[in-house]
Amino acid sequence: MVRELVHDPFLLARKSVPATKDDLPIAHDLLDTLVAHWDTCAGMAANMIGQTKRIIVFNDQGSLVTMLNPEILKAEGEYKTEEGCLSLLGGPRKTKRFQKIKVRYENLDFQVRIKTFTGWTAQIIQHELDHCNGILI
Repeated sequence: MVRELVHDPFLLARKSVPATKDDLPIAHDLLDTLVAHWDTCAGMAANMIGQTKRIIVFNDQGSLVTMLNPEILKAEGEYKTEEGCLSLLGGPRKTKRFQKIKVRYENLDFQVRIKTFTGWTAQIIQHELDHCNGILI
């Protein structure tokens, strides 16, 4: 189900808690909401739809990916950039990102995965993990 987006910075600044099997409907709603905003959004975190759970979804070179309880294990190649956000009104904001990240996460079957991402996909993941950590760009 497509959910309404949250724009309240106070709500978006709340840290997310780990996702459980009971939260799988949130993951599906988040994915539906991303698809509904496909033309203006490359990724979303659950707090963007009002759920403070560690769930993110994103476009990985044309494939939709859902991560439960993601965490960055390693980051390399720091750079500065500007990003916009569907939940935050106003223009792009300056932020720091890393070119290459190693992420530990669980898939929808709660199987642990570790994968390295680079470039634009790494940037999207970092943005969504900031959401999970209550960090607003």
